Amino acid sequence: MHLINKLSFLSAPRRFELYPPFFLMRVKIITLTDDWSSARIRLPLNWASRNAAGNMYGGYQASLADPIPAIACMHRFPGYRVATRKLELDFIRTGNSDLILQFDFPAETATAISDELDRHGRATPCFDLQYLRADGKVCTRIKNSVAIRPAGYVAPHEHRESDIDY
Repeated sequence: MHLINKLSFLSAPRRFELYPPFFLMRVKIITLTDDWSSARIRLPLNWASRNAAGNMYGGYQASLADPIPAIACMHRFPGYRVATRKLELDFIRTGNSDLILQFDFPAETATAISDELDRHGRATPCFDLQYLRADGKVCTRIKNSVAIRPAGYVAPHEHRESDIDY
């Protein structure tokens, strides 16, 4: 990703599309705001994403939905370590067409995260995303919790390998 980000002659959406996992999935950015407050991303239904019943694999949907809020938080809160903490998908309808991932990062959420970081040095916000089918119906609802931690943060319950007594 670092190499692709150095290609400044390409737009941010194009660099995203060229990132190897997303390139292989053939995702297409429909809209993406500069501050990552809103994104619409097409996930195509094709030979690689289609299950035996002809619908989109749930894991395929999860693979795109997983990093989007974390990437948005990295852009909004540079200098922090950011990772998905929890991902929940609720499959409402079959994914029988290309799907559009809808992600929004409301200003109120950004303010709440900033306040939490100021008070506690870390935050774990939850974002709601959804996939829409070509007919406009919600296919999948997603809850994605993101861990935003200071660089070098080690959770109290995590142990370094050297601390483990075999």
